Amino acid sequence: MSKTLQDLLAERFGETLVIPEALAASPVARGIANHRTIRHYRDEPVALDLVRALCAVALSAPSKSDLQQADLVIVQSPAQRSALAALLPDNPWAAKAPAFLVVCGNNSRQRQVHALRGHPFVNDHLDAFFNPAVDAGIVLGTFIAAAEAIGLCTCPISAIRNHPEAVAEVLGLPDYVYPVAGLCLGWPAHPGAMSPRLGLAATVHVDRHGGADCAAAVAEYDARRNLTRPYRERRDDARFGAEVTYGWSEDKARQYARPERQGWGKFVRARGFKLD
Repeated sequence: MSKTLQDLLAERFGETLVIPEALAASPVARGIANHRTIRHYRDEPVALDLVRALCAVALSAPSKSDLQQADLVIVQSPAQRSALAALLPDNPWAAKAPAFLVVCGNNSRQRQVHALRGHPFVNDHLDAFFNPAVDAGIVLGTFIAAAEAIGLCTCPISAIRNHPEAVAEVLGLPDYVYPVAGLCLGWPAHPGAMSPRLGLAATVHVDRHGGADCAAAVAEYDARRNLTRPYRERRDDARFGAEVTYGWSEDKARQYARPERQGWGKFVRARGFKLD
């Protein structure tokens, strides 16, 4: 990698940061900062032993109170892959990636531990759902970093939650276990492109949050992102108008102006969770 960590972060955030020497020399930091969007893979398998080892690395990440409430399901069966891919028509790479996993939150194991030890499970509220979701997110991010460190590429798929009942049936998920994200894994077919991020003024705060007004930061980001990663397609011009300047903010506002996952709460409650 020819670019320095400072170069990569400047490209990502539009700001030249002061980088301490130890961090600047870290190949791990440079690799994470150089994350690219890649959804096309070489026709080359990813060995199951390698995937399992990456799972072990990912599950070495911090876990809330050492409760260890994240699971990974490696989907190898062609029939199961096809069933999941059919639920993801807008994500064709889910069918084509050499390997595919589903990252899950698991509160079932904790409840079984209580039963095994004869202690009451008294925290049956929103936290019982939230903690596994956070653990699963940490494991997902750690898996991505570990995989990309050895040259693999990944693509998380949140749309796995669009049809959670079907996913749970395909994977045999018990009560109190739920899918958080799918994850494509493979060897990259091209170098990929960097997605700029919101400026740090919008997302990094010292001592106190900088406030709720993000208009200036969003405007700066829209303009900067359109210089290198303009959207090639627009969402629903028939509804929102083709004359509107299109950028990240317009795309995300249009995306969430349509109902999405309205049955998610019902599914989670059907898994047994109480969300008070």
